[in-house]
Amino acid sequence: MTVARPFCAVRYDTSKVELTNVIVPPYDVIAADERETYFTRDPHNAIRFELTRNAADEASADYSEVGEALASWRASGVLLRDDEPRYYVMRQRFTAPSGAVLERIGFFAELGLEDYSERVVRPHERTLAGPKADRLKVLRASRANLSSVFLLYKDKEQELEAVLARALEVSTVANAQDDSGVEYTLATLTDSTDIEVIQFYMSASDTVIADGHHRYETALAYRDEQRSNATSPNPNAPYESTLAYFANAYAPGSLLLPIHRVVKKESCAAPPTDAQWASGLSGWEQKSVSMEEGASVAALLEKHLLPLAAKPAFAADDAEGTLRIFWREQELGDELVVRILEREVLKSVFGLDSEAIRDGAVSFPKSAERAASEVRTGDGAVALYLNALTPDDVFRVTGLGEVMPQKSTFFYPKVPTGIVFRDHRK
Repeated sequence: MTVARPFCAVRYDTSKVELTNVIVPPYDVIAADERETYFTRDPHNAIRFELTRNAADEASADYSEVGEALASWRASGVLLRDDEPRYYVMRQRFTAPSGAVLERIGFFAELGLEDYSERVVRPHERTLAGPKADRLKVLRASRANLSSVFLLYKDKEQELEAVLARALEVSTVANAQDDSGVEYTLATLTDSTDIEVIQFYMSASDTVIADGHHRYETALAYRDEQRSNATSPNPNAPYESTLAYFANAYAPGSLLLPIHRVVKKESCAAPPTDAQWASGLSGWEQKSVSMEEGASVAALLEKHLLPLAAKPAFAADDAEGTLRIFWREQELGDELVVRILEREVLKSVFGLDSEAIRDGAVSFPKSAERAASEVRTGDGAVALYLNALTPDDVFRVTGLGEVMPQKSTFFYPKVPTGIVFRDHRK
């Protein structure tokens, strides 16, 4: 059972700061050359809870300034702590790559930590030791959950939708907009009946980590440290939980985007010829689509690749003016197209095994336009475009105790840092 409790959040006092000026993307998507922008935007920008000003200082940082800033901002009233536990409902209104305007509504809660072996909170990807060691330093220094884990739950019948929408109608407390144009609305949910509905629903649900695997595993490591130092077990101790944002994987605004692949120039002397494609992809069908100068790659993929989403299919682009569409005449079933691509395309056609991929032979752009740009500017030899996975794919694979291949899917939009915080102290 998933323990998703109401909690007393620490939040910016929006009479003292403009929320738009202090929220930031998650630490792992902020480029080194973007840090200064956030540091100078506002003296209370939440990047001070996430990263050093200079990337070169990260390795030696103990992040003591994070704890100092948190204490100072609370003392000055820039940050206030709510006095009664509640859920925090967040709506994100955004424009999808297709041009459609969508909304995702989810909620922040205090998540009871469970080891992966319990199969309550499930990972979908593997983690790296370096980022976890860095995030553990932040958690030790701050004794607070300053950025949230992003979890998906199943609600195909939209049972919680009305409860969350009602909170947005009657108790909105803040609004903001980020640099990519995503609009945020935050509301508090305090109705005891609605709280019980959410708690009961989540107690019967398992969840999958969409984003924040390093943060979740860091919280587990911190929990284990604190347990070893405690004189007796305390299941209600703040280190037994972490901050999480929950979204329904099956809601219209829960967007799963594909992450494409670009085979780099140094790994591919020349794009495959027609004969090499045919030899490497025996049994695959193929068609070619002319790419006019300035044509939208996304539009071409929507027209020619998306209809093949139920089949093993991908598109290849070597910047020579033709988009090649490849597919097999069979249903995907329980197979993942990203696994097929690694096994039958990257390995068979390009000679790249999993070690070469891990070592950087392939890049992973999160948009078709970015993938096309890498090929057209000379960094990449061939772009390989994919269809997105589905929520069913994610829950099926993780339900089997498996993880997905590297960079399988991109959950959009991200959950920013700065909307709510969870301090382990009162």
